[in-house]
Amino acid sequence: MSGKAPLPSLTGHRLKTRKRDEKKQYDPLGFRDAIFEGLSETKGDLEAVFRYLDSAGSKLDYRRYGVNLIEVLIAGGLLAPGGIIVTDGDPPHKTETCLFECCTPGDLEGLKAFDQVFIQLMRRYKYLEKMHEEEMNKILVSLKGFSHDERTVLAQITALWLASGQIPATLLPILINEHQVKDGTALEFLLEVLSTLKSEKGGTAVINVIKKSGMESSLMDFFPAHNQQQTKENFAKTFSARDLPEVVSFKKQQEEQQRRLKVQRQLKVAITEEKPSKEIVDILIKNSIPESDSVVMIWSCVMSAIEWSKKEDLLQDQALRHIRRHVPLFEAFSSNSRSELVLLNKIQEFCYDNMNFLKIFNKIILLLYKTDVLSEDVILKWYRESHSQRGWSVFMDQMKKFIEWLEKAEEESDDDEDDD
Repeated sequence: MSGKAPLPSLTGHRLKTRKRDEKKQYDPLGFRDAIFEGLSETKGDLEAVFRYLDSAGSKLDYRRYGVNLIEVLIAGGLLAPGGIIVTDGDPPHKTETCLFECCTPGDLEGLKAFDQVFIQLMRRYKYLEKMHEEEMNKILVSLKGFSHDERTVLAQITALWLASGQIPATLLPILINEHQVKDGTALEFLLEVLSTLKSEKGGTAVINVIKKSGMESSLMDFFPAHNQQQTKENFAKTFSARDLPEVVSFKKQQEEQQRRLKVQRQLKVAITEEKPSKEIVDILIKNSIPESDSVVMIWSCVMSAIEWSKKEDLLQDQALRHIRRHVPLFEAFSSNSRSELVLLNKIQEFCYDNMNFLKIFNKIILLLYKTDVLSEDVILKWYRESHSQRGWSVFMDQMKKFIEWLEKAEEESDDDEDDD
């Protein structure tokens, strides 16, 4: 009986790992030492620094050690949590060819020269951009590990990086943590960043960075909560002292916007619950909202207070009944031509944005004319020169006959005055 030949045994034989499957040991200290050796030969010449880093990229595996490279370029060595230089391995543990050693506070030309190393290196190795961002995430929570001058230099180059888009503004909120806020480190850093940014790119750039960072409502969180430091007066004093009045104005605008949103929520509840008109009017008067803003708020709240019919033939009657019910509110805040014109343009925008209302725009305007909310002079001015361009051709055609009637009435009125 013939059986299958037995499989050969591998006992006693050493399996050899394919070269492509071999994993190199992670060795940040070895990478650091190799970088130090190369940087020492550049003698602090920044062009030579870039040439060396450019040529060493593939050999030293930046894809694996890119974060360590950023640490060396900024702080001069590998960083442990808290911003402390790692002292493991043989010395030296720090190089003088780094941001903190090559640059001094206020020397923006020196900073820009060093920044060119970052710019050119990241153009050459695009993947370092993400690693740069990751490392800044760690560094910005470790500011207390650096000296005052080092923090100042870091803040100033951070401003340059924000201005050029090398790092995103969304990194800035990470500065807000208890141990950095408590002793003023976070606030001091932010002020230096924004002050440098303003000197380089102007006040508009400062506000744009604040908006992009998402810190609009958390700027006060940079101030310690103790000793009554979180006050409007202290905020204004602190930012004004650093020549940042635009931040103070921006903060006031944000607060006013939040206040108005709160008023608008109150208004919507009152309208939805069909409170008396006087009570609704009092909400706006009590909160000192200007008339032209009040009438826009009322329109928005009135038109969002009910669920509209999806059937076009029913919508017109529903809309006109609903608006007529709230005419006293519109009347209360359209006592001058400016408020009337603002309301008219708001209605135009609303009808354009809500296509179901597009065909009844002229019916709404006619209703508000007949109820003395809108005057003929304002309607004519709107038609002739002060309308929005959005959907204008549609609204112009709709209003044509009504405008012709108003113009004819205007001419007859002028003729009567001449006869007198």
